[in-house]
Amino acid sequence: MASAVRTIEIEAQGLEQLREALIEGKLREAFEAAIEQIAAAKGRVIITGLGKSGHVGKKIAATLASTGTPTMFMHPSEASHGDLGMITANDVVLAMSWSGETAELRDTIAYCHRFGVPLIAITSRSESALGSAADICLTMPRVVEACPNQLAPTSSTTVQIALGDAIAVALIDKRGFSAADFRNFHPGGKLGAQLMVVGDLMGKGDYMPIVGPTASLLEATVEMTRKRYGTAAVVDDAGILLGAFTDGDLRRSVSTANLDDAVMAHMSEDPVTIAPDILASEALKIMNENQISVLFVAKDRKLVGLVHVHDLLRAGVA
Repeated sequence: MASAVRTIEIEAQGLEQLREALIEGKLREAFEAAIEQIAAAKGRVIITGLGKSGHVGKKIAATLASTGTPTMFMHPSEASHGDLGMITANDVVLAMSWSGETAELRDTIAYCHRFGVPLIAITSRSESALGSAADICLTMPRVVEACPNQLAPTSSTTVQIALGDAIAVALIDKRGFSAADFRNFHPGGKLGAQLMVVGDLMGKGDYMPIVGPTASLLEATVEMTRKRYGTAAVVDDAGILLGAFTDGDLRRSVSTANLDDAVMAHMSEDPVTIAPDILASEALKIMNENQISVLFVAKDRKLVGLVHVHDLLRAGVA
């Protein structure tokens, strides 16, 4: 346990050094230049690196790609055997090497120089072969490894991952990448469900139980029973939502009302509504807060759909 705690403490110190370097050191200026270079690129970010830097590079590539920056990982050894053809003049190459002396990167560096492809380096040694050759060098603080032998990359890979995340989030902010944009790249799984909007799940058209304000209680009850929501929306001729006639309204009125009464006299006014572009997870929160199972979906006060809690559960939102 003492070893585990010490590891976390040492890596946390490395992250603090990285933070300070971004605030006060030369890394700040280089970081801003790198963001501008990547944001302006018409092509992709090609990330390359070997060993642990390569593994970190794959993670950074995945994060960038999922947040709106077209990115791919290129193995430096494979690059020397034909994969350099993946790089175009519109791309930016991000090469990673803690020492900056990874021999397998030489051909990629030479290729970038030959064809004028911008080269960004992530290394701890700006004077290294990689750091010296780069157009922009993101020089990392020389952190102490958590490995007691100072051999296994630990703190160094932690700060590399953190810097990669910082690049990705800075690009999200710069581009105004939204949750809706994020959803386009994450349609599957639990995350995809959380990023669905109400409009994706709502019932609309003939699936909506709708009656006019002058419809009778009997007509409203038949419409409510015929559809699956346990309620009927009361709308005017323009489609404006006036109220809702629910199972509860029916039970409250059955002992005193006449089935020929107009539904508007027995409906619940001002039902809870939601816009179609709101996240489905927010719809579930509203249902829980109001202790209801159905939300009316409206746009400019016009009814466009209904969403039931079961729709959210089936989609995996909960």
